[in-house]
Amino acid sequence: MKIPLLLFLIFPCLILSQQDTNWILRANTMDKYSAPTIANGMIGLRVSSKPMEIQQIILNGVFDKFGNDDVQCILPGINFANLELRTANARSTNFNQINNWKQQLDMKEAVLSTQFSLNGELNVTHSIRALRHLPHIALFEIEIEATKDTEVKILNKHLIKFPLEEGEGKFRTFNKDHVQLPILTTSASSPKGKHTLAASSGFTFGKNTRQVLYNEWSKGYYQQYFTIRLKKGEKFTFSLVGSTVSTTDFQDPRTEAERQCIFAMLEGKDKLIENHKKAWESIWNTDIVIDGDDSSQKDVRFALFNLYSSIRKNTSYSIPPMGLTNLDYYGHIFWDSELWMYPPLLVLNPEFAKPMVDYRIKHVESANKKANSYGYNGTMFPWESDDFGEESTPTWALTGPFEHHITAVVGLALWNYYSVTQDEDWLRKEAYSILTDIADFWLSRSSRDERGQFHILNVVGADEYAENVDNNAFTNGAVITVMKHVIEASEILNEPINPEWRELSNKLVIEKFKDGTIKNYKGYKGEQTKQADVNLLSYPLQLITDKEAMLRNLNYYQEKVDVSGPAMTHSIYAIIYSKLGMREKAWELFQKAYKPNQREPYGVLAEGAYDDNPYFMTAAGGMLQTVLFGFCGAEITNDGVIFNTPQLPKHWKSVTLKNWGAKKETIRISN
Repeated sequence: MKIPLLLFLIFPCLILSQQDTNWILRANTMDKYSAPTIANGMIGLRVSSKPMEIQQIILNGVFDKFGNDDVQCILPGINFANLELRTANARSTNFNQINNWKQQLDMKEAVLSTQFSLNGELNVTHSIRALRHLPHIALFEIEIEATKDTEVKILNKHLIKFPLEEGEGKFRTFNKDHVQLPILTTSASSPKGKHTLAASSGFTFGKNTRQVLYNEWSKGYYQQYFTIRLKKGEKFTFSLVGSTVSTTDFQDPRTEAERQCIFAMLEGKDKLIENHKKAWESIWNTDIVIDGDDSSQKDVRFALFNLYSSIRKNTSYSIPPMGLTNLDYYGHIFWDSELWMYPPLLVLNPEFAKPMVDYRIKHVESANKKANSYGYNGTMFPWESDDFGEESTPTWALTGPFEHHITAVVGLALWNYYSVTQDEDWLRKEAYSILTDIADFWLSRSSRDERGQFHILNVVGADEYAENVDNNAFTNGAVITVMKHVIEASEILNEPINPEWRELSNKLVIEKFKDGTIKNYKGYKGEQTKQADVNLLSYPLQLITDKEAMLRNLNYYQEKVDVSGPAMTHSIYAIIYSKLGMREKAWELFQKAYKPNQREPYGVLAEGAYDDNPYFMTAAGGMLQTVLFGFCGAEITNDGVIFNTPQLPKHWKSVTLKNWGAKKETIRISN
């Protein structure tokens, strides 16, 4: 049943009745600090509680082999922002001399600001932006106030850390229209020499000038610095601009890094900040606004902020499980992208979801080659995909050769993009041939018995504790669903339909217990599960719609799931409880899906309740799906997104989806 129209208020734009203050996250202690990441979809800067320190810079789409697993891995960039303040008696790197430290993240403007005092001599404010409108550039803004007469030396050095090979640095001054631009540039090779990486940085002083010097602080490595004298009460403001590129995007990264740095320096701090704000203002035109629960509002907005920070429009980069926050999972693309992060982006802003399907389209030849290599027809997507779209799962993991449901999940993502956008031309030109190849893969991957029933044998399921099993529930359910969508796509485009597609969708076995509860796989006897598997047939596959059956499966498998498993399982449970009209239980599971995984002080999400590897973008996707597809009742249908009976938590007054979807509508759902 669709939601009563009285509960929907659709506006051309939304004006909030009171100022929304739920954009700021604050930290007041350097202890128990789990770092946020400031990113723009191309570069990610993992920050630190330590003043003016960047822990790591991650470059999207830049891979080479390193480490014990010897697989393609996303690379850290040259760390071009390692600022230090020195006086005669203090250094900002001496944390015993740091007082009155506090930090805040402004999600609306995507800026992290830190304030501290240094040894009673200086009050410092330091702000970091990964510029949204300039994908390879970051801006650091620093204000120093002297609390006594003092001389301050400001240094910045470039760091090349493992796994990058020993690099080369150089410092030179460019003269542009009588303006001196002193720039430090460093380049390095990736571990196997696949890529060259380069970074440039330069100080800017607005209309003022300042002599910038350099020296070699370690063999082949340089630092840039300048010195100022300040009287008590005097303030001094300056900026550092940094750029980082690689041969993934440019043939001559060293020259391009310098060129981009010069461009940003001559643009000037004010214009850079203005354009950065405008870019994020455009992004935040699409938002989820919760009235009645400030805590949930901040948590939901932080999840959306991290997903927005991990993707760029008009690219073919998808989102790895940890986004651009660290090297966990090698930066590979899993089902996490399509099944967990993609749906909320697709519903809210299809332009941010499109790069994720474009990534798969770009690498379909590699998927075709993989299918052929393993003796199958059509296309077979890798479980862990790298920059070439090839399989990069470590060879010790059976998920690489056997976790095949990813191929069905990619097909579902393609179909859902069409369903939301209704772009028939895209369906015909970009997606249809891939969908039919996916269907042909599953025909060749399945086995038919003497009764005419189909089976899929020897797989690793969504529940990865179940290795090399037959008729895994989610695998078979996803295949049934995608086969039906391939048939629907054929009908829309008036293309011929292979009758075997229909047979497979109708006769693929789903194993059950005598009471009708679905078995995780053939022979399943109640073993512990790693994460949601059977329950995915209720959502997102919607193969099970009978409420009694949904609840029966839910009650059975909730008791079987490993409490240390990944966060998104409880998001699925919360959505199903919402669909069952059990809003209190849905709220309980929504909280369980992410609250135990939050880490101080900002609430960055770890993968599991007992892990410490934030930020886990998969959990953010699951959490947002609960809000959209559970509480708000969103549903992706063949005709677009509809909203069935919502089940908002009782204490939420309303949820407003601002400028969502391809039509940029605004909808308010009230309790």
